[in-house]
Amino acid sequence: MATQPFTVADVMTKKVVAVLPGAEFKEIITTMERWKITAVPVVEGEGRVVGVVSEADLLLKEEFHDHRLGLVEQLRRGDVTAKAGSRRADDLMTAPAVTIAPEASLPQAARLMAAHRVKRLPVVDASGMIQGIVSRSDLLKVFLRTDEDLAAEVRHEVVAHLFPLSRSQVDVRVDDGVVTLSGNVRDSARIPLAERLARAVEGVVDVRCELTAEDVGR
Repeated sequence: MATQPFTVADVMTKKVVAVLPGAEFKEIITTMERWKITAVPVVEGEGRVVGVVSEADLLLKEEFHDHRLGLVEQLRRGDVTAKAGSRRADDLMTAPAVTIAPEASLPQAARLMAAHRVKRLPVVDASGMIQGIVSRSDLLKVFLRTDEDLAAEVRHEVVAHLFPLSRSQVDVRVDDGVVTLSGNVRDSARIPLAERLARAVEGVVDVRCELTAEDVGR
């Protein structure tokens, strides 16, 4: 049973497929195809992340394969055309890489992916050394928690703390990740908080709050 919020370190893939700055175009393409991934971090030295090469970076070569740009467009899209004519990872990569720390929360990772429109993030320590990779699918792993595990956490972390005197009267049921809270409690003011805290439990899909209180109407 989890008592602390899940972090990136809890769900990330620790086996990292990466390339060196000098990796050639064909090598990068072959690596992505072999491992069925859409982007690779570029690392130097003992594993310091210096950039990321994605499918979008590589597709620029196809986009401009038979398209000659005018002078104005070359000036406006200089970085793009430079990548289209490049062969090595250090010229193709997007840098600096958008990375995240192992201790970051899953919502932080999701927001970072959305803000930068990326599907995966290299996970690095304080010195920039790669620790793993977290993808969109990794962030969804928390929703694989069993109903029993979720119910146990809601009972222990929410009900027991908010309703210590009436906890035995509160029923917690979880079906396919949806939590239902029912029963009678002593303090109606805590009911909205119970719903909010239950919804914040990692892996909960939704909450139905059917709690009632003895002090309602007084």
